[in-house]
Amino acid sequence: MNWELVFTALAEKKDLSPEQIKWCMNQILIGAASLDQTKHFLLGLKDKGETPSEVIALVDQMYALAAPINIPDRAVDTVGTGGDGANTINISTTAAIITNAAGARVVKHGNRAASSKSGSADLLEALGVRIDLTGAEVEKTVSKIGIGFCFAPMFHSSMKHAAPARKELGVPTIFNILGPLSNPAKPKAAAIGVARKELLPLVSEVLLNQGKEGFVFRGDDGLDEVSLSGPTTVYQIHDGNINVETFDPAEIGIARSEIHELLGGDAEFNASITAKIFAGESGAPRDAVTLNAAFAIAAFKADFHLPL
Repeated sequence: MNWELVFTALAEKKDLSPEQIKWCMNQILIGAASLDQTKHFLLGLKDKGETPSEVIALVDQMYALAAPINIPDRAVDTVGTGGDGANTINISTTAAIITNAAGARVVKHGNRAASSKSGSADLLEALGVRIDLTGAEVEKTVSKIGIGFCFAPMFHSSMKHAAPARKELGVPTIFNILGPLSNPAKPKAAAIGVARKELLPLVSEVLLNQGKEGFVFRGDDGLDEVSLSGPTTVYQIHDGNINVETFDPAEIGIARSEIHELLGGDAEFNASITAKIFAGESGAPRDAVTLNAAFAIAAFKADFHLPL
């Protein structure tokens, strides 16, 4: 195996085999790939279009190099790919806490901000949460209080080798969707928001292959969340099948809100909004967070009877 063969295949728009993908990913994650090789691979894959089997192989290789963690009981992750450009408050992270408060076991996987001003790790840190837990510590918090946070650099430390290429490219690549699919705790349920329409079937196929259940959604307004401004396209992964539905919150009496009403800021600002939501303040932020929490709770309970 060598890079020349890989680059030729990508230039000819040929899909890569799992073995080729794993070799490439391993070269990148162990630091053996040069900056130019990594950039060429990411752009070539992006230009060709990633397939479910390629993404599955990439995630498998990430898991092969990840720090171990064992959460034996059913749990759910609620996460978005980011990249929608909306700069909203931290909806999925706040929803994760509400999901846990409603009785669901949650293992959140996240990182610091990439394209926004506040990522899940930034928000939790601003709320006073210690984010740099080891696998054993996350296992303990999940066992004791039913929720834990896996800070991506603690579990996927080899991803640092891809960072320079991603930074130089400055465009979304396959790495933008690997995070939501590579939770080191491997929870059996997921509620995942995606920013691009073509990611809906792709991410759903990967979850199905991983033996997971849950929802993959995208607001028709482009949000990587269940939206309040209009319909949301929802892919349900359940019982070995993928079903596509449309959900409109207005049909169940939830007031419409526009994206600008959910505009966020830095971690401190977003933390203040989260605190207001927890204090019971009504409005679009609370509606958005509770709606997304509802999907995460349903995924955890394997309840696929939402009014879709």
